[in-house]
Amino acid sequence: MILSISHDIKTPLSAIKLYSKALSKKLYKTEEKQHEIAESINAKADEIENFISQIIKASSEDFLDLQVENTEFYLTDLITKIKNYYSEKLLLLHINFAVGDFSNCLLCGDLNRSIEVLQNIIENAIKYGDGHKISIEFSREEECQLVTVTNSGCTLSENEIPHMFDSFWRGSNVSTSNGSGLGLYICRQLMNKMNGDIYAHMKGEEIEVACVFEKM
Repeated sequence: MILSISHDIKTPLSAIKLYSKALSKKLYKTEEKQHEIAESINAKADEIENFISQIIKASSEDFLDLQVENTEFYLTDLITKIKNYYSEKLLLLHINFAVGDFSNCLLCGDLNRSIEVLQNIIENAIKYGDGHKISIEFSREEECQLVTVTNSGCTLSENEIPHMFDSFWRGSNVSTSNGSGLGLYICRQLMNKMNGDIYAHMKGEEIEVACVFEKM
């Protein structure tokens, strides 16, 4: 289905490129004709937007089928694996890496999937932060354990934060960095399947991404 839709996109895309080339060469002499072509380009863009929506819908069905094995694991096991992996890597990148104190507890969820979530968040911090500091802090709210990754140098605007976990969304700070805009979307799907949640907020020039785990 995705291959079929992708093929259909080529038709309006080719038309847009043709119209654009004609406009750049000033082949349309009258303002009326130029306006007509501009409307045609807009209509073709709407077609492409509709095709993309279909692709997102088809793709989302696969993402929602992510497999999670909910059992129980210790917070120490999760943080030890993350710390062991990133301590050396961030040292080589000259990024200050700090892990706060915490009290060990038993969490509900999938240990391997939880590692994936934290790795994704930290990789984003490396890619989009200013390279000065990444930290992991801990707190508790009612029956939940929060694990919060903070990085310095956030260049996102406040109104972009709510969209961070949308599928295929990429912020204004991506510049030339490669990415699909799916990482944090998948993180939210995984956290929800583990009866948890994930959210982000800005704190000055830092961004905090908090994973909420259900305690056993």
